[in-house]
Formats: sequence, structure tokens, C-alpha cells
Amino acid sequence: MLPIWITVIIALAVLAIGLVAGYQYRRNVAEKEISSAEEEAKRIINEAIKSAESKKREALVEAKEEILQARNEYEKEVKERRSDLQKQERRLQQKEENLDRKTENIERKEDVLQGRLNELDQVRGEVERLRKSQLEVLERISGFTSEEAKDYLINQLAEEVTHESAMKVREIEAQFKEEADSRAREILSLAIQRCAADHVSEATVSVVPLPNDEMKGRIIGREGRNIRTLETMTGVDLIIDDTPEAITVSCFDPVRREIARIALERLIQDGRIHPSRIEEMVEKAKREVDATIKAEGERAIFETNVHGLHPELVKLLGRMRYRTSYGQNVLNHSIEVSHLAGLLAAEIGADVTAAKRAGLLHDLGKSIDHEVEGSHVQIGVELARKYREHDDIIHAIEAHHNDVEPRTIVACLVQAADAVSAARPGARRENLENYIKRLEKLEEVTSSFPGVEKSFAIQAGREVRIMVAPEKVGEDQMVLLAREIAKKIEEELEYPGQIKVNMIRETKVIEYAK
Repeated sequence: MLPIWITVIIALAVLAIGLVAGYQYRRNVAEKEISSAEEEAKRIINEAIKSAESKKREALVEAKEEILQARNEYEKEVKERRSDLQKQERRLQQKEENLDRKTENIERKEDVLQGRLNELDQVRGEVERLRKSQLEVLERISGFTSEEAKDYLINQLAEEVTHESAMKVREIEAQFKEEADSRAREILSLAIQRCAADHVSEATVSVVPLPNDEMKGRIIGREGRNIRTLETMTGVDLIIDDTPEAITVSCFDPVRREIARIALERLIQDGRIHPSRIEEMVEKAKREVDATIKAEGERAIFETNVHGLHPELVKLLGRMRYRTSYGQNVLNHSIEVSHLAGLLAAEIGADVTAAKRAGLLHDLGKSIDHEVEGSHVQIGVELARKYREHDDIIHAIEAHHNDVEPRTIVACLVQAADAVSAARPGARRENLENYIKRLEKLEEVTSSFPGVEKSFAIQAGREVRIMVAPEKVGEDQMVLLAREIAKKIEEELEYPGQIKVNMIRETKVIEYAK
């Protein structure tokens, strides 16, 4: 048996011989594959060269064909452009010829016009010389210079225009006044018929009946303490005179007067009259009057169907239940004005809701005009603005006595409704002093115009008769003067209804036969 190391050496030698033989075999195989690949590559290259040469020839042929086609198209386009250019040249040549002819015509016309202008200058100079000579002849014949004649013609024209304008104004006034009066009478008569109201003249004092004259002493109390307490708590004056079984309650504030009346009647019924009881009754009367004020305000908005008023405005409306104006109850007057304004608005197609709302609130300031400085119009405007009424309602309140010029239909309707309600027979009473002052003011205003000799207020101030000087006021000027007088009366006076301006111009001629 061979030793192990010899066996290992033999194995290694056999392995080396196998590796060398395998390597040689693989080398031969690789060389064969390389040679076949080289041959295949040569074949492919040859085929590619042949194909490239054929494609090159085809590309050259196509390029030559495209070049030939492009050349033909270019030549064709060039020919067309040359043809167009030739046509344009011919047209331009024709236009130049036409322009030349027109230029020649214009030059000939300019020459003719220049000649005519020269002739016109000559004629104008001749006309100016003739005009001057005619003016000299006219001035010599008429005895007027040109300026004097111009002034004379202007004065004549002014007189004619004054006459024509007066006649036109008179004609238009008569036409529109007739139509407006007819339509206004129809609308007002319908509104008045549909809103008939009773009027009761209310007093500014309250009379409380007594069961007997002994009650007067109990009301006065020991050393006058009862009457002082009642007057202090209510702010009224109690007049206890010789009138049998009656006490008069006097106060400028109707709410306080009503509280005092109710408290006094309750005290008389109760019979217990002392300061503490008086205070208790006065508080109860105040609560009762407040409830009545609220109820009256709600009645007013219910009757007029005016909704959405601020609660404070409702209370202020209720306070007007105890307020009078010339003997007319202000709340009833406001409700009537609301109804009338709504009816008038319905007749002419205006906003009925706004007209009724403005009519109800137009005298709102009278509810507190005893407590706040200012006219009832200013107070009413401030209250309406405070409680966020619409601007049109505020404007109607402000304009219902012409404190400002009315700008809306609603304001005009409230004015008309207010005048109708105040002018109803028996609605208001006017004291003699104010009546005389109003008539004197009317005569004073109408007599202030130049040319007025005398003026007389007649028909209880519903008409003013004016006598004018005939030598100062012409017949045509009477129409304009009457309009100016009526406008000044509207601006400066306050009056119910309307005032008729009756102007008279009388010419007298006196001659004596000897």
C-alpha cells in the first residue's frame, strides 16, 4: 500500500492534468466560436454596407425630386408675385393719374373761390357803407341814436313779454286751479264723508262735586294741612270759592290735573281725609292714570291699525288723551288725522300705511310740551328720531305746520288732514285776542307791498280784500302781485283752511262840464 503523501501527490497531478486538458478544450471551443462570430459580423457588415448604399441612392433620388418640386413651386410663386406686383403698379399708376386730375380740379376751384371771396369782401364793404348811411338816415329821421333806439325796442319788448307772461300765467293758473280744486274737493269730500267724528269742547279745569259744603273744610284740614299735602303731591291748584258743593282743580298739566281729580273723588267717597291717606290715594290715582294712558295709547294704535310703535311712543300717545288744543282733544284729533291721511292717500294712490302713521304721530310733541322747552313740532321730531322712526315720518311731523317745506306726498297729506280735522265746525275754539291778532297780522302783511293802498280782512279771516293804486300797479302786474302776496301769507301766517286774496284795481276819471 502506497503512503498517503504519494497518493495525495498523484491526486494533485491528475487534477492538474485535468485542469490543463479542460482549459485547452475550452480554448479550442472559444476560438471556434470567435471565428464563427467574426465571419457572421463580416457578413452583417457587408449586408449593412449594401443596404446603406441602396438607401443612400434612394435618398439622393428623393432629395433630387423634392428639390425639383420646390424649384417648380418657387418659380410658380415668383410668377404669381410678379403678376400681382404688375397689377398693383397699374393700380397705383391709375390712382396717381386720378390724384393729379383731382389736384388740378381743386386748384381750379380754389382759384374760383378766391375770386368769390374777393367779390364778397367788396360786397361786404359796400353793405357796411350802406348800413352806416341807412343808420345815419334813420337817426336823422327818428331823432334817436342807435343806443337810444335799442333801449326803446328793449323796453317795448319787455312790456310785451310782461303782458304775455301775465296772460299766460293767468290762463294756466285758471286751468290748473279749476282742475286741482275740483279734484281736491272730490277727494276731501270723500275722505270727510268716510271719517265723520263727533267733537266735544274740553275744558282746561276740572270740577269735583261735593256732597255738601262741610266737605270743603275737611278737604282744607286743620291749618290747611290736607289741601297743602294734596297740592304738593299732585302739583295742582285747588280753588275753593263760594261755588256751592264744588271744588275746582286747576293745572296746566292735564295728567297731573286728572290724578288730582281722581284722588280727590276717592277721598270724598272714602271720607277719611288726612295727609297719609291723601298720599295713598294719590299713588293709587297715579297708577290708575298710568294704566289709562297705556290703554288709551293701545286704543289709538288699534283704531288706526298702526303697528310696530315703540312702547314709549304708545305711552306718549296715551298722554295726549288728557291734552287739549283750542278745546279739541289732541288724541282724538291725532286719530282723526290718521284716518283722514290714510283715506286721502288711498284716493291718490300714495302709501296708506306711512300716511296713517305720520298722521297719528304728527302732534306727538304735545304730550310733553309742558315739561320740555321748545315747540311741539321740535319736540315731536326729537322724540320720533329718538325712537328710530323712518325719515319720511320725521319729515311729515316737522313739516305739518310748514316749519320746513314739505318734500314728500305723505307730508302734504298730513298737512291737509290736520287742517281738515282742525277746521271742522265745532272742532276748535279760538279766543278773541288771538283772533284779532291774526286778522291784524293778515292786514299788516298784505299792506306791506308797494302799490297797495288799503287791505281789509273779512269773512273771519278767510278772505283779504286789497285795494291797489291804479297808477302804480298795472292790470297785468295784478296777477303777479296777487301771487307774491299769497306766497308771503303762506310763509308768515298760521291759519286753518285757506285765505282768498281778492285784489281790486279801480280807475276813476272825473271831468266837469262848464
